[in-house]
Amino acid sequence: MSMGKTQIQYKGTNESSNAEYNLSKSLSNQKPPLGRGLTGITSLSGMAYLLLFFSLLLFTACSSSSDDDGPAAPTVNNINSNLADANPVVHRLEFPKVKGGSSLIITHFDNGEVNYSVEWDTVKRSNRWSAYEMYSSNRETHTSRYYSDDDQYPTDPDLHCSTAWTSDNDPFWRSGYDHGHLCPSADRLNSRNANIQTFYLTNMMPQTNGFNAGVWANMESWVRNQIKVGSRDTLYVVKGGTIDNDSQISPNKVHGMIIPKYYYMALLMKNSTGYKAMGFWIEHKNSSDTDLAKYVVNIDTLEQLTGIDFFCNLPDNTEEHVESLPLDNVLRAWSFK
Repeated sequence: MSMGKTQIQYKGTNESSNAEYNLSKSLSNQKPPLGRGLTGITSLSGMAYLLLFFSLLLFTACSSSSDDDGPAAPTVNNINSNLADANPVVHRLEFPKVKGGSSLIITHFDNGEVNYSVEWDTVKRSNRWSAYEMYSSNRETHTSRYYSDDDQYPTDPDLHCSTAWTSDNDPFWRSGYDHGHLCPSADRLNSRNANIQTFYLTNMMPQTNGFNAGVWANMESWVRNQIKVGSRDTLYVVKGGTIDNDSQISPNKVHGMIIPKYYYMALLMKNSTGYKAMGFWIEHKNSSDTDLAKYVVNIDTLEQLTGIDFFCNLPDNTEEHVESLPLDNVLRAWSFK
């Protein structure tokens, strides 16, 4: 059965993070009318020459900068982005700042579009986060949840390293922890291949059943309902568990797996009015809580807790604004109040 594979070709979705600036050059491409080129000045009469000279002086004076000119044209700065990275996929808006070093970026495609991406730490043998987009067409339902009698959680075919977990050496079995999806199966029912890819072991983190089937499932459902079929909005999603700070990790590994003490979600919505962002931060323990507002944080707080720079490909001024909003504003923006 074909599981799909990473492609060199990149085809963006309906909302690409690769900023493109198409500057109009129509004026510079137009040829000057006859007699108005640089050499045409020498053929002007003396009076016309003087008029042209004083017109140029007036234009220069009017176009000079002063405190009364109003705001200057905005300058797009993005000093913390991934845009210098040679891999164009990491330029997308859902991507956090990539860590590099022993970490790899794995991106899975379906029908020429990015399905989801993973940052995999080859030393820690763990997913750090999965990132993906949600929009109208990938919220459509054209398949059902993948089930297999002999390969329910396949080896990721695009992770080529000796520390990869494989379906023949699946550490989740008999560990006491569920295969906790980060990009959920229910978020990818638009095609069979896209759904199968969500079951790759690289998209899993260990979660207790009472957490995975309880409050985490409630959060997943809430996130999923932010985008409906027919919506013109795009939701950028990052999900993961804590693996980098010893105080946020259970002291003992289980079958070689790091057990996070906390899980998180980072969300960025692009709609007709602009952008809004929020995070969930939650302790990894059994709970069926449906009151999700208590877990909401702004992105600045989530970045301090996780050490991850979310949505780094936004222009700096936009990023700073949406990520630093006071919590009350965030709760209102996302209809928790």
